[in-house]
Amino acid sequence: MALAPHKQRPDRERSPDAEPAPRVRRARTTPPWWFALPALLLFTFVVLVPSARGLYYAFTDWDGLDPHFSFVGLDNFSDMLRDPDAMQAIGHTLLIAVSITVVQNGLGLLLALGVNTAIKSRNLLRVFLFAPAVITPIVTAYLWRNLLGPDGAVNSLWDAVGLGGLRQDWLGSPRLALWAVVAVIVWQFAGYSMVIFLAGLQSVPKEVHEAAAIDGAGPVRRFWSVTRPLLAPAFTINLMLSIIGGLKLFDQVYALTGGGPGHATDTISTLIYKDAFTLGEFGYSIALAVVLTIIVAVASTGQYLVLSRNERAAS
Repeated sequence: MALAPHKQRPDRERSPDAEPAPRVRRARTTPPWWFALPALLLFTFVVLVPSARGLYYAFTDWDGLDPHFSFVGLDNFSDMLRDPDAMQAIGHTLLIAVSITVVQNGLGLLLALGVNTAIKSRNLLRVFLFAPAVITPIVTAYLWRNLLGPDGAVNSLWDAVGLGGLRQDWLGSPRLALWAVVAVIVWQFAGYSMVIFLAGLQSVPKEVHEAAAIDGAGPVRRFWSVTRPLLAPAFTINLMLSIIGGLKLFDQVYALTGGGPGHATDTISTLIYKDAFTLGEFGYSIALAVVLTIIVAVASTGQYLVLSRNERAAS
């Protein structure tokens, strides 16, 4: 039986002179802008409108209840400059924010370096050190309020080890109360900073450390010249979170000391609460909130610009 001649398929084989088939380009599609309209409307209703109304009330003498109020211009802000309690609260807010930022991140970095080693208990230590960060801040504040009381566990511990002379009224002394608040916040959130630094440390290539060690760099030199520049993103995140959290701090301070003794631990947030809901000066308290917003915006933006510049230089 004669075999049929082989037929060439025109779709598989082309002549050398044939032009290549044009590539079909898919049009780049973008979702219609009105897809975001529900979210924009919700954001406007929940955030923008209340913020605009609040900004207006900062220039009035509204007491929070009476629908009739007067426009007073900049009187609330000028009264703030003459109010020693407000000036003291602003100073306390800045002091707490700076102290938390420095101590919490320094301690968190040390903890991250410690649990990033090859010790067998490193996983247990990570869980143990991070655990306070998942506790509700108000619960932590009430816990430490009992521990730091005149007859609390801290003073009882000094008595038990024969150091009763170190007993203090930690939350009732104007000299110690503010630093006790800072210590409680650092205790709770140092583990949070540790986790972020630990993620940055584990992303540093081991080969870089090995090459630096071969070149004769010691542990301190390797950290400063190799690890620290590569941790720039972790520093940016941690410093931003801690400075913003420290500036708007309220619940821990109010639960621990209520802003006292006297006004020794008052922050802008606690003073806003007292002026609004105790004295009924809503216009003045909203003016304080506007000042707090400006401080947070300036501090966070300036810090971000500096840190992002360092981050780009490190990369």
